[in-house]
Amino acid sequence: MTHAERVQYKRRQDAAYQAGEDAVTNLQAALALAGMTLPSLCNDGPVAGHGFVRLGGCNASFANRLAEVIAAGADALQFQQ
Repeated sequence: MTHAERVQYKRRQDAAYQAGEDAVTNLQAALALAGMTLPSLCNDGPVAGHGFVRLGGCNASFANRLAEVIAAGADALQFQQ
């Protein structure tokens, strides 16, 4: 791999990592609006050149509440269209 190719690869990896960081921040903010947190939510680094977010595990009650919030948001989006 040439120096230029290594630099280009590193830039793509850095961009993918940053995309993961941004996604974690966005999801944390959205969950906070609903009064929810996922303690194990984290950026797991680039995977195959893409940002990768690890959501982690949660109990059934939290999963059901998250499903309710997502469904309510999806319903609200349908009314906007």
